[in-house]
Amino acid sequence: MALSRHRRPNAIATLGAVLLARQYSLAGGQEGVVVRIAVMGAGGMGGYLGAKLARGGHDVALIARGAHLEALRRRGLRISGAESLEVSGLQATDRPAEIGAVDTVLFCVKLYDTEAAAELIRPLLGQATFVVTVQNGVESAARIAAVIGPDRTLAGAAYFPANIVAPGEIAWLGRMAGKPLIAFGEPGGGSSPRASEFARICNAAGVEAAVFEDTERMIWEKFCLIAGSSAATALTRLPMGPVRSDPDARWVLVRAIDEAAAVGRALGVHLPDDVEERVLGFLDASPANGKTSQLVDLERGRRLELEWLSGTVVRLGSEQGVPTPVHRTVYAALKPYAGGTDSG
Repeated sequence: MALSRHRRPNAIATLGAVLLARQYSLAGGQEGVVVRIAVMGAGGMGGYLGAKLARGGHDVALIARGAHLEALRRRGLRISGAESLEVSGLQATDRPAEIGAVDTVLFCVKLYDTEAAAELIRPLLGQATFVVTVQNGVESAARIAAVIGPDRTLAGAAYFPANIVAPGEIAWLGRMAGKPLIAFGEPGGGSSPRASEFARICNAAGVEAAVFEDTERMIWEKFCLIAGSSAATALTRLPMGPVRSDPDARWVLVRAIDEAAAVGRALGVHLPDDVEERVLGFLDASPANGKTSQLVDLERGRRLELEWLSGTVVRLGSEQGVPTPVHRTVYAALKPYAGGTDSG
């Protein structure tokens, strides 16, 4: 099997010119494609995906910083929680230029670092390299494309909670029922060989992946989930279990989901009529001890993604004439903490 990549999503006829494949032996002895993957932002989501892909036989390099980076260099990466996994010997750095050109970049940085990180990944970009966005917002692919070009990006979303619990260790709390671990597709919609081939490579490595042709809908469905859950958990300072079981906290969660969906529809996104119920169903089936990354960042005094979550709902709602009182309240309540409070 060959990994197909192309410089323009609609240039199907030119795919052969940029076909790139390397043979390797999978654990079961199968012949397949080894893909060189860089994870830009090897935190909870990026670290877990990188560990799984590395265990699946791929050449994975992790880009991180601080104590987490030092632990990755010394001991490797450990996954705990709902799955136990340890990988060592991976290249770990805070300088993408040390890695050089790769086949695929998983872009997993915090939303406030998007443009700066997109500039930093330039040394990773070869002729056919593409970047899969794995972030929480609805504007990530466009923001990255503005820096590196629209032909290089696939819009993506991840469906699992994972957080760094100690340098070099990531707690994975399980998957969301009925969802793949990761989904992606061409930002402009439609299918492409590069998206399909990368999904097959992920699935072969144990990372359940799906390709969505309507990526706008995919991104907004995930945004309804993450904006709603982030708002409710951060406002109450509670994990998902207590939020969904307390009637008043649940009201905040439900209304926050509803507001995000209303904004998406006002923008012309073709969200399903029952998207609110579906999102709530996913959250009801999620781990009771699951914490959104915004809650974790708030607890640790770190900078918040508030501006790109509730802030985006409020901003776009205002532009479209859609009331967003819950997200406006959450935004106002968390704004004093948005820049982080950890002075250490």
